[in-house]
Amino acid sequence: MSKQKPDEIRKAVRENYGAIARSGESGCGCGPSSCCGDQQLVQPLEASARMGYSTDEMTSVPDGANLGLGCGNPQAIANLKPGETVIDLGSGAGFDCFLAANRIGSEGRVIGVDMTADMIGRARENAEKGGYWNVEFRLGEIEHLPVADNSADVIISNCVINLSPDKASVFRDAFRVLKPGGRLAVSDVVATAELPEKIRNDMAMYSGCISGAASIDNLQKMMAEAGFENISIKPKNESREFIREWAEGSRIEDYVVSALIEAVKPLN
Repeated sequence: MSKQKPDEIRKAVRENYGAIARSGESGCGCGPSSCCGDQQLVQPLEASARMGYSTDEMTSVPDGANLGLGCGNPQAIANLKPGETVIDLGSGAGFDCFLAANRIGSEGRVIGVDMTADMIGRARENAEKGGYWNVEFRLGEIEHLPVADNSADVIISNCVINLSPDKASVFRDAFRVLKPGGRLAVSDVVATAELPEKIRNDMAMYSGCISGAASIDNLQKMMAEAGFENISIKPKNESREFIREWAEGSRIEDYVVSALIEAVKPLN
């Protein structure tokens, strides 16, 4: 557990991603900096391809929506259907929201939630540029979603829940806003070994999607306690190749890995 207080963590995360939104920089995934240490900046298309996005997906959204951030592709497991209502936790510049909108069609609706005002502003500009009138972006924390009860068919997220200092609240609120039978489809970083204290207490590592990673057992417990069923957490060991680049020389790939996380809210 990090020694940092929750408000300090939120402030650091907000400042980090606000700076990315204002600068227009892209990255090679998550990690303590958008340029992945001393490496040459990886372009968003290359970064997203390594996370599992197809060329068609990456070229179907407005320029500037894909920042090359994240650790996987939640679209791969979301199984979105026309007419559904989708919520994206930590929506950034709107990349996954626009991909979801392409799948659910004009009768569906997508709500992106992000706690960084600069990201919300950038996402709204991208939505207008791309003509996504069924996508909206709301400023808010994922522990306290600005969304009505029982209103969403699917919740997606890409490497954001690990940033929360109160993950149990994230899952409880996700459960609240999902309709009975609603689905959770998340790509996130999970801990496969206990993180060294130096990494756990490094704020840059926390805002870089590393220090806040929870173990699979803890995630399963939190999700079950929130009320979810059919919980599935599948680590992607191949992700260690790009996770290594997030903080070269730190051996973080020995401690965290990207995983696909799924669950369902019971019908009753």
